[in-house]
Amino acid sequence: MSTSPVANDTPPAASSLSIDEALIDVLRHRVGKDERAAKPLDWYTAVVLSLRDRIIDKWMVSTRRTYDAGGKRVYYLSLEFLIGRLLRDALSNLDLTGEMEAALRAHGFELSALEDLEPDAALGNGGLGRLAACFMESLASLDIPAYGYGIRYVNGMFRQRIDDGWQVELPETWLAHGNPWEFPRWESAYRIGFGGEVVETRGGVAWHPAEHVLATAIDTPVVGWRGKRVNTLRLWTASSLDPLRLDAFNAGDHFGALADQVRADSLVRVLYPADSNPAGQELRLRQEYFFSSASIQDIVRRHVQYEGDVRTLPDKAAIQLNDTHPAVAVAELMRLLIDNHGLDFDEALDVTRRTIGYTNHTLLPEALESWPLPQFERLLPRHMQIIYGINSRVLREAGRKGCDDAAIAAISLIDEGGERRVRMANLAFTGAHSVNGVAALHTELMKSTVFSELHQLYPGRINNKTNGVTPRRWLQQCNPALTRVIRDAIGPGFLDDAARLSELAAHAGDAALGERIAEVKRANKLALAAHLREVVGVRLDPDALFDVQIKRIHEYKRQLLNLIETVALYDQIRSHPEKDWVPRVKILAGKAASSYHNAKLIIKLANDIARRINSDPSVSGLLKVVFVPNYNVSLAERIIPAADLSEQISTAGMEASGTGNMKFALNGALTIGTLDGANIEIKDRVGDDNIVIFGLTAEQVAATRADHYNPRAVIEGSPELHQAVNAIASGVFSPDDPGRYGELMAGLYEHDWFMVAADFDAYAAAQRGVESRWVDRAGWRASTIRNIAHVGWFSSDRTIAEYAKDIWGVS
Repeated sequence: MSTSPVANDTPPAASSLSIDEALIDVLRHRVGKDERAAKPLDWYTAVVLSLRDRIIDKWMVSTRRTYDAGGKRVYYLSLEFLIGRLLRDALSNLDLTGEMEAALRAHGFELSALEDLEPDAALGNGGLGRLAACFMESLASLDIPAYGYGIRYVNGMFRQRIDDGWQVELPETWLAHGNPWEFPRWESAYRIGFGGEVVETRGGVAWHPAEHVLATAIDTPVVGWRGKRVNTLRLWTASSLDPLRLDAFNAGDHFGALADQVRADSLVRVLYPADSNPAGQELRLRQEYFFSSASIQDIVRRHVQYEGDVRTLPDKAAIQLNDTHPAVAVAELMRLLIDNHGLDFDEALDVTRRTIGYTNHTLLPEALESWPLPQFERLLPRHMQIIYGINSRVLREAGRKGCDDAAIAAISLIDEGGERRVRMANLAFTGAHSVNGVAALHTELMKSTVFSELHQLYPGRINNKTNGVTPRRWLQQCNPALTRVIRDAIGPGFLDDAARLSELAAHAGDAALGERIAEVKRANKLALAAHLREVVGVRLDPDALFDVQIKRIHEYKRQLLNLIETVALYDQIRSHPEKDWVPRVKILAGKAASSYHNAKLIIKLANDIARRINSDPSVSGLLKVVFVPNYNVSLAERIIPAADLSEQISTAGMEASGTGNMKFALNGALTIGTLDGANIEIKDRVGDDNIVIFGLTAEQVAATRADHYNPRAVIEGSPELHQAVNAIASGVFSPDDPGRYGELMAGLYEHDWFMVAADFDAYAAAQRGVESRWVDRAGWRASTIRNIAHVGWFSSDRTIAEYAKDIWGVS
């Protein structure tokens, strides 16, 4: 199986041909097929390559404009870029969809069928990676010169298969047929060192790594709206400097001769390798340094080549760290400035801080990465010296400003409690001029919790930039029928400025418009039902309420709360058949981290509950449960336009922002959620009557935890909750293994850290309220319109414009 990049032999003047002429030319001369013999995959490749030729011309123009203007570039470092499929996105942004459809129909092919042949790029997992993809598209759409930097993962995180209800992890094979979108840049290659020692030299010190790998750039063009600009997503692939030790091979050590290449290859194989063992932890650190070092070397090389003086880097480059994964870039930039370009330590620190910004995405301690100090120092000895140097300056400053010992311990880049560890979030914070949260609540919690002491030391550094999503992919492309209805109602202005969706609010009471939007929703539900019948074999009623929770499986996201309430609802429907129950379809999807036992158990529970409920004739037509395997961007593009109810039910204070909440609302789903993350700002914009809020606030969660919370008393005091928990714990849904969920349910009785029991009654009541709203069809449709109208503010164009003005200093 080849995973090497596709060759890039673009014929001259191809962009001047008509779409049909270009297709045939590419099919014959680059795919090597006669159009009468070509198979669908050949036609798909021809479509991409012919479109790519047009993109190349715009890409080159964009690059020349940037150099001619001599302006500032944005460099966005992210371990994930969940870009999904690119064909539909590029065609739409270049306004070539209609022409391509017509050209393909003339040859007996449908564009939509060929689009489905494109694999999702396995370059991310969840919201972090999808946000990075939205940001890259908005940067190009706003005509801001930018590079995205990440890793070209060969096998992604994993492809999820469900076997007997259990998650099974298999390697992604998205590169099995190559990737026609990418361009290898063999000249952009950098040595990445690990280990070794730091030795004194005449002018200072020099790091002599014990091991090197070669990072080589692979570029993918990112097309902005209306083709205004094409930016670059630069991903790194790894190789050994000596891929085959021929002496060892000829001596008979055929496997050992390839060891260096295998070690290098492991850096770009898997996103988030399991870190439940020391080898996995070390691989993660190696990955993070590998891509950070290659990216920083590339940025500095480009600046010096065109500007000369490395001291002017902050005037020409804005480096944004997407969460803590690339935090080591702070130390790497310092290393290059000091060791390679002769700056003294304090000047290098000043240049670094004025260049780098840091986005924090989580308040969870386990996600604020830290590394065992001996491991970090063994792999990156020079960087450890630099981190100690930064730390000494920061702690002296804290002492001068009157910080006490406890505050200094919290500020330190080294955690001295127990096993000494390097705190990467503190490194990112102290090495950046800007530290931003991604929703208003999250930003305030950053100031009062995880970064409280650092905020007091640097009070102006933390700022808020509420996340957004690109309306091109998440409305225009995934829901073209709804886009047409909106255009008919308010004109095309919202296509260029999502904020103009607000004009739709004046039509919320328009019964005819509500009916048209409802027809679109039902058609989307029919399409999703047909797809899910093919995938999971379950028949779904498109007139039922589609209740959707699709996101990474994690206890704080509380899929468990959803499932326990589903069991309670199941029991209520069976106990009270005389009531007029609203037919409901529960749709869940998401991946659990390979080493996250409870998350994988929740997936199994979802499938066990689905098997029991879906086979029970007493609730037939009233309740169905579906867990959809292998959640990715393309699946989200099918599910979100079909959703009626969006589940955003995380424990308050634990979700940084969320972006799924924005996508669902943009497509006309009502939100049921807690006052967490961006839910609060969505509520403020759509209005209290057009969202369903329940549960404890972040302040109440903290107070409950501090006040000797007794979840056992709560469970036993709630008849519905008690019965549902006991049914799960006693094996009603797992007759093959009655004790399967005993420990999971015991966790609710004993500590319930994520407040599932505390919020259950409020959640169940909110769900009954949803049913009352659903019966009022006119009211539901009006709320749908108001949601669509008022979430245009959550466009990633708005977010990026704020970053550009407030953090990056670019226009």
